[in-house]
Parts: sequence; structure tokens; C-alpha cells
Amino acid sequence: MKRFLLPTLLTLSLAAQADTLYKCQGADGRTIYTNQKGNAKNCEIISQDKPISTFNAPPPKPRQATPGDFPRVNGDQQKARDNDRRAILEQELANELKNLDQAKKELAEQENTVLPEERIQGGGIKGGQREERIQGYRDKVRLHERNLESIRREIANLK
Repeated sequence: MKRFLLPTLLTLSLAAQADTLYKCQGADGRTIYTNQKGNAKNCEIISQDKPISTFNAPPPKPRQATPGDFPRVNGDQQKARDNDRRAILEQELANELKNLDQAKKELAEQENTVLPEERIQGGGIKGGQREERIQGYRDKVRLHERNLESIRREIANLK
């Protein structure tokens, strides 16, 4: 009965388009859900529709022209700046390629090296210790690879 009563009361309250839904304790101890509080006591508000506030967006501001004293760059200056930028990026690319090669060499050396504390009696290798040691070198290689990607993307975006 209670399972049927709650959905019915909620539906009725919605159909009546009530602003507020109350949960009240009746005199006989039963819980009642209603949109009309009346003289009932021990009621608490469980849902209350509030009016939606609406306002008009402010009108867009007209686009302002660039001030006359704003510094301008002529085409030749801009071309020189673009060429300087390209040269800087190409230099960074060359440096990053060198750094990547060095990082790969260091990684290869570390992968081929087994430290005494990484050896297990009987000739095996402690994989966990070794992996932790080598992980920093792998991270360094990935960092330089990401840097190369970024620099190449910047060069591709140049005019």
C-alpha cells in the first residue's frame, strides 16, 4: 500500500502543479506526502519549485578600431621576425636531436649494465630494482621525443 501511495501522491502533486511538496507525520504515525500542508504538524519541505530568474544578456559592445598610436609592424619587419623565429626553432630542433641521441645511448648503456646489487645468487637478475633504475632513462628519452614533436609542430605552423 505504501509503495502505491507515494507515487500516486507525487503524481497528484505534480498534476496539481504545486510549488511545494511536504513530508508530514500523521497523527496515526504514518508518513504523508502532500502539496497542501494545511493544519498538519511535523512537516518538512522536500521539494520546492522556485521561479526561474531570467534576464537579457547585455548587448555586445561594438568592435573598437585599433588606436592610431598602436605600434605597427611593416611586412619586412614581420618577415625578418618570422625568419628569426624559424632559425631559433631549427637550432632548438638540432639541439633536441642531439639530446635525444645522447639519452638513447645512456638508456642502451643502462639496459646492458647489471649492477652488483641487482644480481641474485645463482646468476639471475632482480627485475624490479633494475626496472626502477632504467625507468628514469626511458622517461628522459620520451621527454626529448615529445620536445621534438612540439618543435616540429611549431615549425609547421610558421608561414
